[in-house]
Amino acid sequence: MRRFALFVVLCLLPISALTQEGGGITRRDGFLMIWEGIRRDPDPTREAAYRDVPEGDLGSEQITYAKARGILDDGELFHPDEPLHFSDAVLWLFRTRNVADPDDMTPESVPQLLQKYPFIHASQDLTEPVSSSETLLGMAASLDDLLAAEEHEISLYSEKFQGKGTACGEPFDMNALTAAHRTFPCNTLVKVTNAVNGQSVIVRINDRGPYVEGRDMDLSLAAFTRIAPRSQGVAQARFERLGDSALVDACDGTLRSYQKRITRNVRFDRGVPNMSPVGVPVTLTSIRPFVVRSITYPDGSLERIEDWVNPGELFSLTPSTTGKFVFRVGTVDGKAREMQMDVWECAR
Repeated sequence: MRRFALFVVLCLLPISALTQEGGGITRRDGFLMIWEGIRRDPDPTREAAYRDVPEGDLGSEQITYAKARGILDDGELFHPDEPLHFSDAVLWLFRTRNVADPDDMTPESVPQLLQKYPFIHASQDLTEPVSSSETLLGMAASLDDLLAAEEHEISLYSEKFQGKGTACGEPFDMNALTAAHRTFPCNTLVKVTNAVNGQSVIVRINDRGPYVEGRDMDLSLAAFTRIAPRSQGVAQARFERLGDSALVDACDGTLRSYQKRITRNVRFDRGVPNMSPVGVPVTLTSIRPFVVRSITYPDGSLERIEDWVNPGELFSLTPSTTGKFVFRVGTVDGKAREMQMDVWECAR
């Protein structure tokens, strides 16, 4: 499944990612290939831009976001059209996969990290350019395979944390399918599989931890008891990182699809999902003003809202029941469109 997903990434990339004069791939195209593999949503940011990757350029949003978060090194220039070398490709793969604390992933630490995760041949000269897109995708697949096979000790969150704030800014709910991890970004979905009995659960990262030596993830009560007896308290498990919860369905780990356009010139940054689980917030934002005129709920009731949303603002709804929701949205010139969303309860 992982290798098929990477093949799809290759097919969807622009032609520039597949060829370069003299062979190999550029730094820009190589980074975008690596980025697509983690299904992470680059929140808009104006900080830490490279002078040679201005706003609007191919990949500017992802590259600017990655620089601001320390995935890419600091500096004024990114050199997007220069060849991608193995040294940078390896470091970017480690950083995007969050294999260690950010401060421990530096150019100097690459040899040590490669001893733990030998996803390229030991004789490979890291100063050489990456020869092709297929080579880079193969590197990513090999690292992901090693990470998916790695076993970790997981533990049960104590109920004494119920209702207290998490590091990601929300209250801890022991009955939700959530988890704490030291380095995975907030709202990352991870499939956790008990290494002994093979039972799995998909959790959303919403906190930092655990802080007990040797443990790699704390699971909520609801999540832990899906894969192990509550009385056990700890278990050995494997992790499969699925992606950002805004892009990936929390029920089965598939990519989510969205309805984005109100008109040709007015579109949402993300949009109304075609399908969504109960309890997952739906947020609507746009660079142009729009109005949420009404919402029709699964029981047929109509709520007239007439809520105008300006650039920089957002409209949010968290569905609490299953069924079909119908959003009626419009523009400043009076045009309107209906968008339907099917909401269901995850069954795992």
